[in-house]
Amino acid sequence: MVAHPTAKASTLLSTAAFIAERMGEEVLARVLAAAPADVRDLLGRVGPTDEVSFDDVRRLWRAADAVLAAQDPQWVERSGEFSIESTGLQLYGGILRKATPLAFLTQHVSLFRLYYHPGNMEPVESEDARAVLRLDGFDHGEPLFCRRQTGGLRCAITLAGGQDAHVEHVRCTLEGDAFCEWELRWS
Repeated sequence: MVAHPTAKASTLLSTAAFIAERMGEEVLARVLAAAPADVRDLLGRVGPTDEVSFDDVRRLWRAADAVLAAQDPQWVERSGEFSIESTGLQLYGGILRKATPLAFLTQHVSLFRLYYHPGNMEPVESEDARAVLRLDGFDHGEPLFCRRQTGGLRCAITLAGGQDAHVEHVRCTLEGDAFCEWELRWS
């Protein structure tokens, strides 16, 4: 039996906070009006560490994309960065603040598992200023997820001491690849 994907509610809450803080309350109101009523209700009653269905997260992101994509095509990457630099740093600062990006990427605690279930994201290649991370076991079915991960990983590498962080989503299950993979480079 395949487990139904879940996420921490902080993924929902940080998306709403990003929109309100960076684009304004009026834009957030438009996004919430486009979101399903049960997702709006969920936003009002969950705490950041509560588990929610990934379907609810996906529905909020899709509503936000419908409202925001034309004016800000990179909103979801920026939302991923915001999530890590705000809630992520508050909840998991010890995991994010490492001496080097490689120390962050190769630590025993998985940041991915703290946000999403099932599955994991692990390095399959690592060098001094480069790594490839592979997502395994999390059936997201959502291109916005991949883009948000790109932004979140860029921020995480920067917080771990990487300069000029560059993250590229190089393989995607939605394009027929066996895995989603991200190549990370820094100086």
